[in-house]
Amino acid sequence: MIQMIIAGGWMMAPIVLCSVLGVAIILERLFYFRHLGYEAEAKKIITLTEQGKLADALAVAEQRQKPLLRVLAAGIMKRGELPEKAMEAVSLAELARLKRGLSALDTIITLGPLLGLLGTIVGMIDSFGIMAESGLGQPHAVTGGVAEALVCTAAGIFVAVTTLIPYNYFLAKVEQETERMEQYATQIESALASNTPPRQS
Repeated sequence: MIQMIIAGGWMMAPIVLCSVLGVAIILERLFYFRHLGYEAEAKKIITLTEQGKLADALAVAEQRQKPLLRVLAAGIMKRGELPEKAMEAVSLAELARLKRGLSALDTIITLGPLLGLLGTIVGMIDSFGIMAESGLGQPHAVTGGVAEALVCTAAGIFVAVTTLIPYNYFLAKVEQETERMEQYATQIESALASNTPPRQS
């Protein structure tokens, strides 16, 4: 592997950097998305809200600091004002957290093949430069430049492909969590509307 990186020439450095950055983001996002969900708690919050036990519902929501539960907690806390607006504001903030790092992965997917192509061009330029100076008297030097070009191309495409798969997975998880927040936000609105909050003394 190290020999291949060396054979790819100096253009392999940014490609390797993209690869390391992509792996770091992927691992962090995998850990983050692993701890989403908590639909059981969300359903319990809805039930408690329908029963008018708002304090208990809020306590359940605050037990776990998760996106879905934070959205529901915002609606309960702002029940006397505009709960839908409060939940919308919180959901936007949570959506930003869900998408954190995905723009960098998108950039790596686009940049990887471009860096590989640039490495290919540099390698071919070197090869043609050697041919112009010494003709075909040094075939190993010429083929070395071609090999460098091919290694860069392969590496750039490999980085893009291996990043694309988890990137699409994360996008699907973001969409799934967004739909879940919208669904339960609608239910908590209905539950709050069916309950008249106790008057404050």
